[in-house]
Amino acid sequence: MTVTQVPQVGHTGGLAQRYARALYDLASEQGALPDVLGEVKALRTAISESDDLRKFLADARMDIRQGQTVSNVLMSKLGFGDVLRRFVGVIAENRRLPDLASILDGVLALDSALRGEVVAEVRSAQPLNDTQRSQLQTRLAEAGYSRVSMTEHTDVALLGGMTVRIGSTLFDTSIAGRLTRLQNAMKGAA
Repeated sequence: MTVTQVPQVGHTGGLAQRYARALYDLASEQGALPDVLGEVKALRTAISESDDLRKFLADARMDIRQGQTVSNVLMSKLGFGDVLRRFVGVIAENRRLPDLASILDGVLALDSALRGEVVAEVRSAQPLNDTQRSQLQTRLAEAGYSRVSMTEHTDVALLGGMTVRIGSTLFDTSIAGRLTRLQNAMKGAA
């Protein structure tokens, strides 16, 4: 396993955080925060588990009307409440659907931070099962991260293993990471 300090730079970092704060504040003002947080988690899970949904959200050719129509149908089909439905409508209207996953992650991170938890972004080649999640929580507690909230992403490019980012610290146990380190070591030996 390799642990490195890497800067967190995202092309939508500030934008996603502003939208996330807006949704969090709106849900809090309307007294719907627990419901909205549950819906945000469910929508984030749906996005991470569906290749078709990710492709749809990332499609830059989609016009505003298409985005709004499909997002309304999706929100209704998944049974989400009015607050999240209207929020996703605004996201579609502002042509920010490609940033929706980052915005949802931002909402969950904001909630965790306000509750005193640290957010761990977990990328794995395969979706984690309950046993693996529990073992990871245990390992993170041993590393000094006792109050951890995890966001999970599937990334087949890792080939196997996982990466865990907590703040600027990256724990890399992926096969792709090992191959990269081996390749760099071989360059140094030549």
